[in-house]
Amino acid sequence: MYETEEVLKSALHLKQIHTEMSAACLFSEEQFQCSICLDVFTDPVSIPCGHNFCTICITRHWDVNEPCECPLCKEGFEKRPQLRVNTLMSDMAAQFRRSTVKKSRSSSIRRSSSSEEVLCGVCTETKVKALKSCLMCLNSYCETHLEVHQKVIGKTKHDLIDPVGNLEERMCENHHRPLEMFCKQDQTCVCLSCTESSHKFHRIVPLVEQYEEKKAELRETEAEIHKMIEERRLKIQTLKDSVRLSREDADREKSDSIAIFTALIQSVEEGLAQLLDFIEEKQKKTEERAEGFIKELEDEISKLRKRGSDVEQLLHTEDHLQFLETLPTLSPALPTKDWTHVQVHSSFEGTVRRAVAELEVRISEEVEKQCKSELERVQQYAVDITLDPNTANSSLILSNNGKRVHHGKPQNVPDNPERFSMNVCVFSKQGFSTGKFYFEVLVKGKTKWELGVALGSINRKEAISPNRQTGPWIVILRNGCDYKAVGVVLSLKSKPEKVGVFVDYEEGLVSFYDVNTATLIYSFFGCNFTEKIFPIFGPCVDINGENSAPLVITPVGQMD
Repeated sequence: MYETEEVLKSALHLKQIHTEMSAACLFSEEQFQCSICLDVFTDPVSIPCGHNFCTICITRHWDVNEPCECPLCKEGFEKRPQLRVNTLMSDMAAQFRRSTVKKSRSSSIRRSSSSEEVLCGVCTETKVKALKSCLMCLNSYCETHLEVHQKVIGKTKHDLIDPVGNLEERMCENHHRPLEMFCKQDQTCVCLSCTESSHKFHRIVPLVEQYEEKKAELRETEAEIHKMIEERRLKIQTLKDSVRLSREDADREKSDSIAIFTALIQSVEEGLAQLLDFIEEKQKKTEERAEGFIKELEDEISKLRKRGSDVEQLLHTEDHLQFLETLPTLSPALPTKDWTHVQVHSSFEGTVRRAVAELEVRISEEVEKQCKSELERVQQYAVDITLDPNTANSSLILSNNGKRVHHGKPQNVPDNPERFSMNVCVFSKQGFSTGKFYFEVLVKGKTKWELGVALGSINRKEAISPNRQTGPWIVILRNGCDYKAVGVVLSLKSKPEKVGVFVDYEEGLVSFYDVNTATLIYSFFGCNFTEKIFPIFGPCVDINGENSAPLVITPVGQMD
Protein backbone atom coordinates (compact mmCIF):
# COMPACT_ATOMS: atom_id res chain seq x y z
CA MET A 1 0.00 0.00 0.00
CA TYR A 2 2.83 2.28 0.99
CA GLU A 3 4.73 1.59 -2.24
CA THR A 4 1.57 2.17 -4.30
CA GLU A 5 1.15 5.60 -2.75
CA GLU A 6 4.82 6.39 -3.60
CA VAL A 7 4.30 5.44 -7.21
CA LEU A 8 1.08 7.51 -7.42
CA LYS A 9 2.79 10.52 -5.92
CA SER A 10 5.72 10.19 -8.32
CA ALA A 11 3.39 9.81 -11.29
CA LEU A 12 1.37 12.85 -10.28
CA HIS A 13 4.54 14.84 -9.76
CA LEU A 14 5.91 13.87 -13.16
CA LYS A 15 2.55 14.59 -14.81
CA GLN A 16 2.57 18.04 -13.25
CA ILE A 17 6.07 18.68 -14.59
CA HIS A 18 5.11 17.42 -18.03
CA THR A 19 2.01 19.66 -18.05
CA GLU A 20 4.02 22.71 -17.06
CA MET A 21 6.61 22.00 -19.74
CA SER A 22 3.99 21.50 -22.41
CA ALA A 23 2.24 24.69 -21.44
CA ALA A 24 5.29 26.90 -21.28
CA CYS A 25 7.29 25.08 -23.99
CA LEU A 26 10.34 26.23 -22.04
CA PHE A 27 12.88 24.13 -20.19
CA SER A 28 14.99 25.46 -17.34
CA GLU A 29 17.93 23.73 -15.70
CA GLU A 30 16.31 24.05 -12.25
CA GLN A 31 13.48 21.77 -13.35
CA PHE A 32 15.89 18.94 -14.13
CA GLN A 33 18.49 19.63 -11.46
CA CYS A 34 19.33 17.23 -8.66
CA SER A 35 19.49 19.13 -5.39
CA ILE A 36 22.45 17.02 -4.23
CA CYS A 37 24.87 17.25 -7.16
CA LEU A 38 23.20 20.42 -8.51
CA ASP A 39 23.35 18.96 -12.03
CA VAL A 40 20.82 17.60 -14.51
CA PHE A 41 19.37 14.29 -13.35
CA THR A 42 21.19 11.06 -14.11
CA ASP A 43 18.87 8.03 -13.70
CA PRO A 44 16.35 10.11 -11.65
CA VAL A 45 14.22 8.49 -8.91
CA SER A 46 11.34 9.86 -6.81
CA ILE A 47 11.23 9.20 -3.07
CA PRO A 48 7.93 9.03 -1.01
CA CYS A 49 7.97 12.76 -0.17
CA GLY A 50 7.87 13.56 -3.89
CA HIS A 51 11.36 14.99 -4.35
CA ASN A 52 13.60 13.71 -7.14
CA PHE A 53 17.27 12.88 -7.05
CA CYS A 54 19.89 11.06 -9.12
CA THR A 55 19.97 7.39 -8.16
CA ILE A 56 23.65 7.46 -7.26
CA CYS A 57 23.33 10.78 -5.36
CA ILE A 58 20.47 9.70 -3.05
CA THR A 59 22.01 6.26 -2.57
CA ARG A 60 25.36 7.70 -1.49
CA HIS A 61 23.62 10.24 0.68
CA TRP A 62 21.74 7.57 2.59
CA ASP A 63 24.86 5.42 2.79
CA VAL A 64 26.64 8.03 4.89
CA ASN A 65 23.74 9.84 6.60
CA GLU A 66 21.28 8.50 9.18
CA PRO A 67 18.42 8.51 9.88
CA CYS A 68 17.01 7.89 6.38
CA GLU A 69 15.35 11.16 5.39
CA CYS A 70 14.85 13.49 2.44
CA PRO A 71 17.82 15.87 2.01
CA LEU A 72 15.41 18.72 1.17
CA CYS A 73 12.31 18.49 3.37
CA LYS A 74 13.89 16.27 6.06
CA GLU A 75 10.89 13.90 6.04
CA GLY A 76 12.04 10.70 7.68
CA PHE A 77 11.36 7.11 6.62
CA GLU A 78 11.25 4.06 8.83
CA LYS A 79 13.13 2.03 6.26
CA ARG A 80 15.04 2.96 3.13
CA PRO A 81 12.54 3.30 0.26
CA GLN A 82 12.96 1.03 -2.74
CA LEU A 83 14.24 3.09 -5.66
CA ARG A 84 13.14 2.72 -9.27
CA VAL A 85 14.33 4.88 -12.15
CA ASN A 86 11.60 7.18 -13.38
CA THR A 87 11.82 6.53 -17.11
CA LEU A 88 9.73 9.53 -18.16
CA MET A 89 11.79 11.94 -16.08
CA SER A 90 14.98 10.23 -17.25
CA ASP A 91 14.08 10.65 -20.93
CA MET A 92 13.10 14.28 -20.45
CA ALA A 93 16.31 14.98 -18.51
CA ALA A 94 18.36 13.26 -21.19
CA GLN A 95 16.71 15.34 -23.90
CA PHE A 96 17.37 18.50 -21.95
CA ARG A 97 20.94 17.45 -21.30
CA ARG A 98 21.66 16.81 -24.98
CA SER A 99 20.34 20.22 -25.92
CA THR A 100 22.31 22.02 -23.25
CA VAL A 101 25.55 20.05 -23.54
CA LYS A 102 26.10 21.29 -27.10
CA LYS A 103 25.54 24.87 -26.02
CA SER A 104 27.73 24.42 -22.97
CA ARG A 105 30.53 22.85 -24.98
CA SER A 106 30.57 25.63 -27.56
CA SER A 107 30.43 28.16 -24.74
CA SER A 108 33.26 26.36 -22.96
CA ILE A 109 35.36 26.40 -26.11
CA ARG A 110 34.75 30.13 -26.50
CA ARG A 111 35.69 30.72 -22.88
CA SER A 112 38.85 28.65 -23.08
CA SER A 113 39.89 30.19 -26.39
CA SER A 114 39.47 33.71 -25.00
CA SER A 115 41.07 32.73 -21.67
CA GLU A 116 38.00 33.97 -19.69
CA GLU A 117 37.52 33.02 -16.07
CA VAL A 118 35.21 30.14 -15.12
CA LEU A 119 31.86 31.27 -13.70
CA CYS A 120 29.57 29.62 -11.17
CA GLY A 121 27.14 27.23 -12.86
CA VAL A 122 24.42 27.70 -10.24
CA CYS A 123 24.07 31.48 -10.13
CA THR A 124 20.89 32.43 -12.04
CA GLU A 125 21.28 36.18 -12.35
CA THR A 126 24.74 37.76 -12.15
CA LYS A 127 27.29 35.02 -12.62
CA VAL A 128 30.01 35.01 -9.98
CA LYS A 129 33.54 33.68 -10.46
CA ALA A 130 33.76 30.00 -9.55
CA LEU A 131 35.94 28.98 -6.63
CA LYS A 132 35.96 25.22 -7.24
CA SER A 133 34.69 22.63 -9.73
CA CYS A 134 33.22 19.31 -8.61
CA LEU A 135 34.27 16.27 -10.61
CA MET A 136 31.33 14.28 -9.23
CA CYS A 137 28.62 16.82 -9.93
CA LEU A 138 30.32 18.21 -13.04
CA ASN A 139 29.60 21.77 -12.04
CA SER A 140 31.48 24.85 -10.86
CA TYR A 141 30.54 26.76 -7.72
CA CYS A 142 31.15 30.20 -6.33
CA GLU A 143 31.91 30.54 -2.63
CA THR A 144 28.21 30.76 -1.63
CA HIS A 145 26.99 27.82 -3.69
CA LEU A 146 30.08 25.80 -2.71
CA GLU A 147 28.91 25.98 0.91
CA VAL A 148 25.41 24.86 -0.15
CA HIS A 149 26.95 22.02 -2.15
CA GLN A 150 28.97 20.88 0.83
CA LYS A 151 25.94 20.95 3.13
CA VAL A 152 23.78 19.00 0.67
CA ILE A 153 26.30 16.23 0.04
CA GLY A 154 27.04 15.99 3.75
CA LYS A 155 29.77 13.47 4.43
CA THR A 156 29.78 12.22 0.85
CA LYS A 157 33.22 12.75 -0.66
CA HIS A 158 33.23 14.72 -3.90
CA ASP A 159 36.47 15.58 -5.69
CA LEU A 160 36.95 19.34 -5.90
CA ILE A 161 39.52 20.92 -8.21
CA ASP A 162 40.44 24.41 -9.30
CA PRO A 163 37.70 25.75 -11.58
CA VAL A 164 37.72 24.45 -15.17
CA GLY A 165 35.44 25.34 -18.03
CA ASN A 166 35.03 21.96 -19.71
CA LEU A 167 33.17 19.93 -17.09
CA GLU A 168 30.55 18.83 -19.62
CA GLU A 169 33.23 16.96 -21.50
CA ARG A 170 33.88 14.90 -18.36
CA MET A 171 30.47 13.24 -18.70
CA CYS A 172 29.68 10.11 -20.72
CA GLU A 173 27.56 11.02 -23.74
CA ASN A 174 25.84 7.64 -23.71
CA HIS A 175 24.93 7.32 -20.01
CA HIS A 176 25.28 10.91 -18.78
CA ARG A 177 27.39 9.78 -15.87
CA PRO A 178 30.83 11.06 -14.81
CA LEU A 179 33.86 9.66 -16.66
CA GLU A 180 35.58 8.22 -13.61
CA MET A 181 36.99 4.96 -15.03
CA PHE A 182 39.52 4.13 -17.76
CA CYS A 183 39.38 1.28 -20.27
CA LYS A 184 42.87 -0.13 -20.81
CA GLN A 185 41.84 -2.06 -23.89
CA ASP A 186 40.28 0.86 -25.78
CA GLN A 187 42.44 3.51 -24.11
CA THR A 188 39.46 5.73 -23.36
CA CYS A 189 37.69 7.24 -20.38
CA VAL A 190 34.34 5.60 -19.45
CA CYS A 191 31.64 5.86 -16.81
CA LEU A 192 30.44 3.13 -14.44
CA SER A 193 27.58 2.24 -16.76
CA CYS A 194 30.06 1.70 -19.62
CA THR A 195 31.92 -0.82 -17.49
CA GLU A 196 28.73 -2.89 -17.27
CA SER A 197 27.79 -2.62 -20.94
CA SER A 198 30.08 -2.03 -23.94
CA HIS A 199 33.26 -2.36 -21.85
CA LYS A 200 32.06 -5.13 -19.57
CA PHE A 201 34.82 -7.60 -20.36
CA HIS A 202 37.58 -5.04 -20.76
CA ARG A 203 40.30 -4.24 -18.28
CA ILE A 204 38.97 -1.26 -16.35
CA VAL A 205 40.87 0.82 -13.77
CA PRO A 206 39.89 3.95 -11.83
CA LEU A 207 40.68 7.15 -13.65
CA VAL A 208 43.00 8.26 -10.87
CA GLU A 209 44.98 5.04 -11.14
CA GLN A 210 45.50 5.54 -14.88
CA TYR A 211 46.30 9.16 -14.19
CA GLU A 212 48.98 8.27 -11.66
CA GLU A 213 50.41 5.60 -13.96
CA LYS A 214 50.62 7.89 -16.97
CA LYS A 215 51.85 10.73 -14.86
CA ALA A 216 54.65 8.51 -13.57
CA GLU A 217 55.47 7.57 -17.17
CA LEU A 218 55.42 11.22 -18.11
CA ARG A 219 57.77 12.02 -15.25
CA GLU A 220 60.12 9.37 -16.63
CA THR A 221 59.77 10.92 -20.07
CA GLU A 222 60.44 14.32 -18.58
CA ALA A 223 63.51 12.96 -16.80
CA GLU A 224 64.66 11.32 -20.03
CA ILE A 225 64.15 14.60 -21.89
CA HIS A 226 66.15 16.46 -19.27
CA LYS A 227 68.83 13.77 -19.51
CA MET A 228 68.93 14.03 -23.30
CA ILE A 229 69.09 17.82 -23.07
CA GLU A 230 71.93 17.57 -20.58
CA GLU A 231 73.76 15.03 -22.77
CA ARG A 232 73.44 17.30 -25.76
CA ARG A 233 74.45 20.32 -23.71
CA LEU A 234 77.54 18.45 -22.56
CA LYS A 235 78.19 17.36 -26.16
CA ILE A 236 77.97 20.99 -27.27
CA GLN A 237 80.45 21.92 -24.56
CA THR A 238 82.68 19.02 -25.61
CA LEU A 239 82.57 20.18 -29.22
CA LYS A 240 83.34 23.74 -28.16
CA ASP A 241 86.24 22.47 -26.04
CA SER A 242 87.43 20.39 -29.00
CA VAL A 243 87.29 23.44 -31.26
CA ARG A 244 89.18 25.45 -28.64
CA LEU A 245 91.83 22.75 -28.24
CA SER A 246 92.02 22.38 -32.01
CA ARG A 247 92.52 26.13 -32.34
CA GLU A 248 95.25 26.01 -29.69
CA ASP A 249 96.90 23.10 -31.52
CA ALA A 250 96.59 24.95 -34.82
CA ASP A 251 98.10 28.12 -33.34
CA ARG A 252 100.90 26.11 -31.79
CA GLU A 253 101.57 24.27 -35.07
CA LYS A 254 101.51 27.56 -36.97
CA SER A 255 103.95 29.08 -34.51
CA ASP A 256 106.25 26.05 -34.68
CA SER A 257 105.98 25.93 -38.46
CA ILE A 258 106.84 29.61 -38.77
CA ALA A 259 109.81 29.14 -36.45
CA ILE A 260 111.03 26.04 -38.32
CA PHE A 261 110.62 27.44 -41.80
CA THR A 262 112.08 30.78 -40.71
CA ALA A 263 115.13 28.90 -39.50
CA LEU A 264 115.24 26.90 -42.72
CA ILE A 265 114.86 30.04 -44.84
CA GLN A 266 117.57 31.68 -42.79
CA SER A 267 119.81 28.67 -43.37
CA VAL A 268 119.09 28.84 -47.11
CA GLU A 269 119.82 32.57 -47.19
CA GLU A 270 123.01 32.10 -45.20
CA GLY A 271 124.05 29.24 -47.49
CA LEU A 272 123.33 31.36 -50.55
CA ALA A 273 125.26 34.29 -49.14
CA GLN A 274 128.22 32.05 -48.32
CA LEU A 275 128.05 30.49 -51.79
CA LEU A 276 128.03 33.91 -53.47
CA ASP A 277 130.91 35.10 -51.29
CA PHE A 278 132.87 31.97 -52.13
CA ILE A 279 132.28 32.40 -55.85
CA GLU A 280 133.15 36.10 -55.69
CA GLU A 281 136.32 35.45 -53.68
CA LYS A 282 137.39 32.74 -56.08
CA GLN A 283 136.78 35.04 -59.02
CA LYS A 284 138.74 37.79 -57.31
CA LYS A 285 141.74 35.52 -56.83
CA THR A 286 141.48 34.45 -60.45
CA GLU A 287 141.54 38.06 -61.61
CA GLU A 288 144.50 38.93 -59.37
CA ARG A 289 146.47 35.97 -60.73
CA ALA A 290 145.59 36.96 -64.27
CA GLU A 291 146.74 40.52 -63.62
CA GLY A 292 150.10 39.17 -62.37
CA PHE A 293 150.53 37.09 -65.46
CA ILE A 294 149.61 40.01 -67.69
CA LYS A 295 152.16 42.31 -65.97
CA GLU A 296 154.85 39.70 -66.32
CA LEU A 297 154.03 39.23 -69.99
CA GLU A 298 154.02 42.99 -70.55
CA ASP A 299 157.49 43.22 -68.97
CA GLU A 300 158.74 40.46 -71.25
CA ILE A 301 157.20 42.21 -74.25
CA SER A 302 158.96 45.45 -73.26
CA LYS A 303 162.28 43.69 -73.01
CA LEU A 304 161.74 41.88 -76.28
CA ARG A 305 160.89 45.15 -78.04
CA LYS A 306 164.14 46.76 -76.78
CA ARG A 307 166.11 43.72 -77.90
CA GLY A 308 164.29 43.71 -81.21
CA SER A 309 165.22 47.41 -81.72
CA ASP A 310 168.90 46.71 -80.98
CA VAL A 311 168.87 43.73 -83.30
CA GLU A 312 167.24 45.75 -86.06
CA GLN A 313 169.82 48.56 -85.69
CA LEU A 314 172.71 46.09 -85.74
CA LEU A 315 171.31 44.43 -88.83
CA HIS A 316 171.63 47.74 -90.65
CA THR A 317 175.38 48.04 -89.85
CA GLU A 318 177.63 47.47 -92.95
CA ASP A 319 180.90 47.70 -91.05
CA HIS A 320 182.07 44.19 -90.37
CA LEU A 321 184.35 45.13 -87.53
CA GLN A 322 181.79 47.31 -85.75
CA PHE A 323 179.11 44.58 -86.18
CA LEU A 324 181.24 41.92 -84.55
CA GLU A 325 182.43 44.20 -81.73
CA THR A 326 178.85 45.41 -80.98
CA LEU A 327 177.15 42.02 -81.05
CA PRO A 328 178.34 40.93 -77.57
CA THR A 329 176.95 44.12 -76.03
CA LEU A 330 173.30 43.35 -77.00
CA SER A 331 170.56 42.80 -74.29
CA PRO A 332 170.59 39.57 -72.30
CA ALA A 333 169.24 36.41 -73.76
CA LEU A 334 165.58 36.13 -74.70
CA PRO A 335 162.96 35.09 -72.03
CA THR A 336 162.72 31.34 -71.74
CA LYS A 337 159.37 30.99 -69.80
CA ASP A 338 156.84 28.75 -71.58
CA TRP A 339 153.38 30.39 -71.40
CA THR A 340 151.63 27.67 -73.41
CA HIS A 341 149.86 25.92 -70.51
CA VAL A 342 149.40 28.95 -68.28
CA GLN A 343 145.62 29.46 -67.57
CA VAL A 344 143.59 31.58 -65.15
CA HIS A 345 140.02 30.21 -65.78
CA SER A 346 138.37 29.00 -62.52
CA SER A 347 135.99 26.06 -62.56
CA PHE A 348 132.80 26.39 -60.43
CA GLU A 349 131.53 22.90 -61.16
CA GLY A 350 130.22 21.17 -58.00
CA THR A 351 130.16 24.40 -56.02
CA VAL A 352 126.38 24.66 -55.97
CA ARG A 353 126.00 20.91 -55.43
CA ARG A 354 128.29 21.00 -52.43
CA ALA A 355 126.39 23.98 -51.01
CA VAL A 356 123.07 22.23 -51.55
CA ALA A 357 124.46 19.11 -49.95
CA GLU A 358 125.47 21.11 -46.89
CA LEU A 359 122.00 22.66 -46.85
CA GLU A 360 120.46 19.21 -47.16
CA VAL A 361 122.39 18.11 -44.10
CA ARG A 362 121.04 21.06 -42.15
CA ILE A 363 117.48 20.37 -43.33
CA SER A 364 117.86 16.68 -42.55
CA GLU A 365 118.98 17.57 -39.06
CA GLU A 366 115.94 19.82 -38.68
CA VAL A 367 113.62 17.15 -40.12
CA GLU A 368 115.09 14.57 -37.75
CA LYS A 369 114.56 16.97 -34.90
CA GLN A 370 110.95 17.54 -35.96
CA CYS A 371 110.32 13.81 -36.41
CA LYS A 372 111.58 13.21 -32.91
CA SER A 373 109.33 15.98 -31.63
CA GLU A 374 106.37 14.55 -33.57
CA LEU A 375 106.99 11.07 -32.16
CA GLU A 376 107.12 12.49 -28.65
CA ARG A 377 103.78 14.21 -29.24
CA VAL A 378 101.98 11.09 -30.47
CA GLN A 379 103.51 9.04 -27.66
CA GLN A 380 101.39 11.12 -25.29
CA TYR A 381 98.38 9.13 -26.53
CA ALA A 382 99.84 5.79 -25.48
CA VAL A 383 97.32 3.10 -24.49
CA ASP A 384 97.77 -0.19 -22.69
CA ILE A 385 96.53 -2.98 -24.94
CA THR A 386 96.61 -6.77 -24.68
CA LEU A 387 96.02 -9.52 -27.21
CA ASP A 388 92.59 -11.17 -27.39
CA PRO A 389 92.95 -14.99 -27.35
CA ASN A 390 89.36 -15.39 -28.61
CA THR A 391 90.40 -13.81 -31.93
CA ALA A 392 93.80 -15.50 -32.35
CA ASN A 393 94.36 -17.87 -35.27
CA SER A 394 94.67 -21.44 -33.98
CA SER A 395 98.37 -21.58 -34.94
CA LEU A 396 99.26 -18.53 -32.84
CA ILE A 397 100.71 -18.86 -29.34
CA LEU A 398 100.04 -15.99 -26.93
CA SER A 399 101.88 -15.24 -23.70
CA ASN A 400 99.99 -15.34 -20.42
CA ASN A 401 100.12 -11.56 -20.07
CA GLY A 402 98.76 -11.08 -23.60
CA LYS A 403 101.77 -9.04 -24.74
CA ARG A 404 103.63 -11.53 -26.98
CA VAL A 405 102.54 -13.64 -29.96
CA HIS A 406 104.41 -16.00 -32.30
CA HIS A 407 103.61 -18.72 -34.80
CA GLY A 408 103.61 -22.35 -33.66
CA LYS A 409 101.75 -25.61 -33.95
CA PRO A 410 97.95 -25.40 -34.34
CA GLN A 411 96.16 -25.33 -31.00
CA ASN A 412 92.95 -27.11 -30.06
CA VAL A 413 90.74 -24.01 -29.62
CA PRO A 414 87.01 -23.36 -30.27
CA ASP A 415 86.21 -22.09 -33.75
CA ASN A 416 84.18 -19.17 -32.45
CA PRO A 417 82.95 -16.39 -34.81
CA GLU A 418 85.55 -13.93 -33.49
CA ARG A 419 88.54 -16.13 -34.36
CA PHE A 420 90.65 -15.56 -37.50
CA SER A 421 90.73 -18.71 -39.63
CA MET A 422 92.50 -17.91 -42.90
CA ASN A 423 94.94 -15.21 -41.69
CA VAL A 424 97.65 -15.78 -39.07
CA CYS A 425 96.72 -12.74 -36.98
CA VAL A 426 95.07 -11.62 -33.75
CA PHE A 427 93.13 -8.58 -32.49
CA SER A 428 93.69 -6.68 -29.28
CA LYS A 429 91.01 -6.86 -26.62
CA GLN A 430 90.66 -3.10 -26.69
CA GLY A 431 88.77 -1.37 -29.49
CA PHE A 432 88.45 2.34 -30.21
CA SER A 433 85.65 4.41 -31.75
CA THR A 434 86.83 7.91 -30.95
CA GLY A 435 89.87 10.01 -30.11
CA LYS A 436 93.57 9.24 -30.58
CA PHE A 437 95.70 6.30 -29.46
CA TYR A 438 99.26 5.01 -29.85
CA PHE A 439 101.10 1.75 -29.15
CA GLU A 440 104.52 0.26 -29.87
CA VAL A 441 105.48 -3.22 -31.04
CA LEU A 442 108.90 -4.87 -31.06
CA VAL A 443 109.54 -6.50 -34.47
CA LYS A 444 113.27 -7.13 -34.06
CA GLY A 445 114.57 -10.40 -35.52
CA LYS A 446 111.56 -11.06 -37.75
CA THR A 447 111.65 -11.58 -41.52
CA LYS A 448 107.89 -11.24 -41.97
CA TRP A 449 105.18 -9.37 -40.06
CA GLU A 450 101.96 -7.42 -40.46
CA LEU A 451 100.90 -4.60 -38.16
CA GLY A 452 98.21 -1.91 -38.05
CA VAL A 453 94.47 -1.50 -37.36
CA ALA A 454 91.26 -3.00 -38.78
CA LEU A 455 87.48 -2.64 -38.52
CA GLY A 456 85.84 -4.87 -35.94
CA SER A 457 83.42 -6.17 -38.58
CA ILE A 458 86.18 -7.61 -40.79
CA ASN A 459 85.43 -11.10 -42.12
CA ARG A 460 87.62 -13.33 -40.00
CA LYS A 461 86.82 -16.56 -41.82
CA GLU A 462 88.15 -15.51 -45.22
CA ALA A 463 91.51 -14.32 -46.54
CA ILE A 464 92.03 -10.62 -45.86
CA SER A 465 92.86 -8.32 -48.75
CA PRO A 466 93.98 -4.86 -47.52
CA ASN A 467 92.05 -1.94 -48.97
CA ARG A 468 92.48 1.81 -48.43
CA GLN A 469 88.74 2.33 -48.07
CA THR A 470 87.74 -0.60 -45.87
CA GLY A 471 91.10 -1.62 -44.40
CA PRO A 472 92.87 -3.17 -42.75
CA TRP A 473 95.38 -0.32 -42.70
CA ILE A 474 98.64 -2.16 -42.19
CA VAL A 475 102.37 -2.11 -42.99
CA ILE A 476 103.80 -5.42 -44.20
CA LEU A 477 107.34 -6.85 -44.16
CA ARG A 478 108.38 -9.68 -46.50
CA ASN A 479 111.75 -11.35 -47.17
CA GLY A 480 113.33 -9.44 -44.31
CA CYS A 481 113.67 -6.20 -46.32
CA ASP A 482 110.62 -5.59 -48.50
CA TYR A 483 108.18 -3.15 -46.89
CA LYS A 484 104.75 -2.36 -48.31
CA ALA A 485 101.64 -0.42 -47.29
CA VAL A 486 98.56 -1.55 -49.22
CA GLY A 487 100.43 -1.92 -52.50
CA VAL A 488 102.83 0.99 -51.95
CA VAL A 489 106.49 -0.08 -51.89
CA LEU A 490 108.32 1.67 -49.03
CA SER A 491 111.99 2.64 -49.24
CA LEU A 492 113.41 2.78 -45.73
CA LYS A 493 116.94 3.91 -44.82
CA SER A 494 117.11 1.44 -41.97
CA LYS A 495 115.29 -1.69 -40.85
CA PRO A 496 112.89 -0.84 -37.98
CA GLU A 497 113.29 -2.88 -34.82
CA LYS A 498 110.38 -1.27 -32.99
CA VAL A 499 107.32 0.15 -34.75
CA GLY A 500 104.97 2.74 -33.27
CA VAL A 501 101.38 2.98 -34.52
CA PHE A 502 99.37 6.19 -34.07
CA VAL A 503 95.66 6.57 -34.93
CA ASP A 504 93.49 9.70 -35.00
CA TYR A 505 89.94 8.32 -35.35
CA GLU A 506 88.21 11.59 -36.24
CA GLU A 507 90.86 12.55 -38.80
CA GLY A 508 90.95 9.06 -40.33
CA LEU A 509 94.75 8.99 -39.89
CA VAL A 510 97.01 5.96 -39.30
CA SER A 511 100.78 6.62 -39.01
CA PHE A 512 103.68 4.20 -38.53
CA TYR A 513 107.00 5.22 -36.96
CA ASP A 514 110.46 3.71 -36.63
CA VAL A 515 110.75 4.31 -32.89
CA ASN A 516 114.54 3.91 -32.66
CA THR A 517 115.28 6.47 -35.40
CA ALA A 518 112.18 8.60 -34.69
CA THR A 519 111.33 8.62 -38.40
CA LEU A 520 107.99 8.32 -40.14
CA ILE A 521 107.57 5.04 -42.03
CA TYR A 522 104.20 5.72 -43.68
CA SER A 523 100.82 7.39 -43.14
CA PHE A 524 97.30 6.52 -44.33
CA PHE A 525 95.07 9.57 -44.75
CA GLY A 526 91.27 9.77 -45.09
CA CYS A 527 90.59 6.31 -43.68
CA ASN A 528 86.89 5.44 -43.56
CA PHE A 529 86.34 4.68 -39.87
CA THR A 530 82.61 3.95 -39.53
CA GLU A 531 82.75 1.69 -36.47
CA LYS A 532 85.02 0.49 -33.70
CA ILE A 533 88.56 -0.32 -34.86
CA PHE A 534 91.07 -2.73 -33.29
CA PRO A 535 94.87 -3.01 -33.41
CA ILE A 536 95.77 -6.10 -35.47
CA PHE A 537 98.96 -8.17 -35.17
CA GLY A 538 100.25 -10.68 -37.71
CA PRO A 539 103.52 -12.47 -36.76
CA CYS A 540 103.17 -14.53 -39.99
CA VAL A 541 104.21 -18.14 -40.53
CA ASP A 542 107.53 -19.45 -39.21
CA ILE A 543 109.31 -21.92 -41.52
CA ASN A 544 112.37 -23.71 -40.18
CA GLY A 545 112.87 -21.09 -37.49
CA GLU A 546 113.48 -18.22 -39.93
CA ASN A 547 110.64 -16.16 -38.48
CA SER A 548 110.41 -17.53 -34.97
CA ALA A 549 110.83 -14.19 -33.18
CA PRO A 550 107.60 -12.93 -31.56
CA LEU A 551 105.75 -9.66 -31.94
CA VAL A 552 105.93 -7.97 -28.55
CA ILE A 553 103.72 -5.13 -27.30
CA THR A 554 106.12 -2.97 -25.31
CA PRO A 555 105.54 -0.10 -22.91
CA VAL A 556 105.87 3.22 -24.73
CA GLY A 557 109.24 4.87 -24.18
CA GLN A 558 110.92 1.70 -22.93
CA MET A 559 114.49 1.25 -24.17
CA ASP A 560 115.35 -2.13 -25.71
